[in-house]
Amino acid sequence: MKKVKTTAGHFAEQTQRIKLHVSELRIGMYVSELDRPWLETPFLIQGFVLETIDDVTTMAEYCEHVWVDAVQETWVPPEERKIGSGKSSSKLRYINKVSASDEHRQSLGVHREARRLTKNLMDEARLGAAINTEQAKSTVKNCVSSILRNPDAMLWMTKMRDKDEYTSEHCLNVCVLAIAFGRHLGMEEEGLQHLGLCGLLHDVGKMRVPLEVINKPSRLTDEEFKAMKAHAIHGRNLLMSSPGVPHSAVDVAYSHHERLDGGGYPRGLKASGISDNARIIAIVDAYDAMTAERCYAQAIPSTEALKEILDCSGEQFDVRLAEQFIEMVGVYPPGSIVELVNGCVAIVLNNNYRYRHLPRILVVRNPSKRAVKEKVFNLNDVERGDLSPGWLIQRVLIDGTHDVKLKDYQERGLQISFD
Repeated sequence: MKKVKTTAGHFAEQTQRIKLHVSELRIGMYVSELDRPWLETPFLIQGFVLETIDDVTTMAEYCEHVWVDAVQETWVPPEERKIGSGKSSSKLRYINKVSASDEHRQSLGVHREARRLTKNLMDEARLGAAINTEQAKSTVKNCVSSILRNPDAMLWMTKMRDKDEYTSEHCLNVCVLAIAFGRHLGMEEEGLQHLGLCGLLHDVGKMRVPLEVINKPSRLTDEEFKAMKAHAIHGRNLLMSSPGVPHSAVDVAYSHHERLDGGGYPRGLKASGISDNARIIAIVDAYDAMTAERCYAQAIPSTEALKEILDCSGEQFDVRLAEQFIEMVGVYPPGSIVELVNGCVAIVLNNNYRYRHLPRILVVRNPSKRAVKEKVFNLNDVERGDLSPGWLIQRVLIDGTHDVKLKDYQERGLQISFD
């Protein structure tokens, strides 16, 4: 075992060989041994890195199990180095119960069913029906269970968007992001259930706003904007008339557009009148909205959305929660499409705890923005001097830029790790 220590904490690094079924293989893994002789396969080199999705597919055609060399790097915070120091904290520290790849397979069904149920909830609300509270709670419960096992898969799925189903998908995304944020904050499971329900139902009042206002691509008139803002009141009224909806969800539907400085709506509440759940949903709601393409606004990169949240903290958003949310999302969230200094385009595969600006990436376009054979780069090699600074990330791009669409890569089997 190799350990690299610093005064602020240390990393524990260990290399081991592990046996995997081919269904668990991901781009970037180093395959060191097969379940059959190498000469019975088309691979000329005995031991190599899986650099493309085609490599993974071909491996699966010839093998059932393979052995990969895994390097596991764990950050140990300074407060955890002093065993028995007597320090305690009420914040829960969650650990991932399963791998991201294992949870990815299970969460596909969870997310698909959650999308269906959320759309049904919104359609029924538009038709004047009361909220099916038990159905909503069941949807949230399944999302919480997945995120507690490992949040990576559900977070990755929030990036798969359907422009024509914006409102229902936005509500589900806010639910998932809020639960993951609550987990990051160390909330107990019951609190996560309540927070997730708040996120799922926060915009239900929009189902009572005329569609021509909701879907208008140009600037709203004063009268139309007044009708749009009324969704907070509609949401409160609808949830209050639905049996079994907790007060916290009613409060968030009514208050998620309030601002700490009193400049929000519909009541102009100031900081002391805004609940913690409403403060959390306000941040998550704004982030998901800004990073999605809407009928009246283009999506912006996650880095710009986080900067906007930080710039508005103290006046619109809670400062502490804004900083914690930025910490959770990270500089370059896995799944981000990025342009490098050298002009290449890549997808961020996973974070680097030590250097957040140096993640592992999959290059998919050359400097001329033409498709190339996919190749994995660990930008930590720039810090080591093994890679040119030209491979550093210059900026985050919007999904679909240069025809790089995350959904296409997911359908081809690309899996992202948020670890």
